[in-house]
Amino acid sequence: MSGAGATGTGADGRLPVVVVAGMHREARRTVVGQLLGMVPGSVALHHDLSRAMQGTVRRVVSDADGPLSAQDTPLVNDCACCALREDLVPELERLAAGGLTRLAVVELWDSVEPQGMAEVIATAGAQFLELTGVMTALDPVLVLPCLANGDDLHDAGLAVTAQDRRTVADTWARQLEYPPVLVLVEDEQAPDAEAADDEDRALLRQLHPTARHVAAGTTELARAAFAGFDVSAAAAAQHPACSRLPQEADEAGITTVVWRRRRPFHPERLYAALEDLVCAAARSRGRFWLADRPDTLLSWDAAGGALCVESVGPWLASLPDAAWDLEPPVRTAAAALDWDAEHGDRCQHLVFTSPALDREGLAALLESCLLTDAEYAAGRTAWRALPAAFDHLLDPVP
Repeated sequence: MSGAGATGTGADGRLPVVVVAGMHREARRTVVGQLLGMVPGSVALHHDLSRAMQGTVRRVVSDADGPLSAQDTPLVNDCACCALREDLVPELERLAAGGLTRLAVVELWDSVEPQGMAEVIATAGAQFLELTGVMTALDPVLVLPCLANGDDLHDAGLAVTAQDRRTVADTWARQLEYPPVLVLVEDEQAPDAEAADDEDRALLRQLHPTARHVAAGTTELARAAFAGFDVSAAAAAQHPACSRLPQEADEAGITTVVWRRRRPFHPERLYAALEDLVCAAARSRGRFWLADRPDTLLSWDAAGGALCVESVGPWLASLPDAAWDLEPPVRTAAAALDWDAEHGDRCQHLVFTSPALDREGLAALLESCLLTDAEYAAGRTAWRALPAAFDHLLDPVP
């Protein structure tokens, strides 16, 4: 197996680590078990957060033969994910120091998102650990049901803190769209098992077009665990200002519509249309701007019938030239590629993916939310005086 030496560490002496995420628990456990069986000397770490609301996190360390140890860890600042971060890297470093582990498999709990854990391992453990892979294990049949599930994690028994406000759908979307590898686990031999169809696979391809699809149980799975992972590139791909959003597609009943315009939205008309826009697709995301906030880059992130709108800072066009030197090169490059003589990098760039998507109706609704010719001609001073319909979302009162 490439990427691991006889001593159990990589070529530079660090311990290879692969993160396996996923809300589909059985699929995730299957993949972890297969990795342990495929890579001799591998060890899995799993922090069970099911008792987090009672104040403890249970860490289980296993190899191919079963559990090696189990220990309860108290919450840190009443935060299960904080406890996970505080405990995970020291445990991985202990394995690295032992020199006997060839691969550490970090199995994340159901609602833990891979980005945060990947960044912790890559930064806090950089001296002794090498993050060689991040993957999400899934059952293709369950992708759409999870994406359409607008239940709060609390209601689903998956919250990690009392303040956890995430939903099943938006958590699943981030688990699906962050990693470069999706491992497909299909149990076609199980009684009454529903097999994935062309629509399930088309949905996966359109939600994350650049992902590598790996079938569970194949040698490709083990190779993917050592393929390497660039944390900075993965973070940039998720940032609303320069994210790699899907392209137009139409396959097996699944449609992706990419809607791009330069003219700003009328805040009041867009706000009135939010419910219809969010319900138009199983998944939508992107960046946009409002006429009354011309300098603010806003992110759009919707799944399961719920929408998150956030300010992610200024558009580059609103900054002085000297400030550009402080921006990441990936962002300035993205802005330069999409620059407009009048509006700079300001744009509407929204992507909608769903079965049975009404392309024409969606486009018409979005167009109706833009400034009219007369409103646009009135200029920015008039724009700023428009009803500030999004203030309670973007500037909530403490």
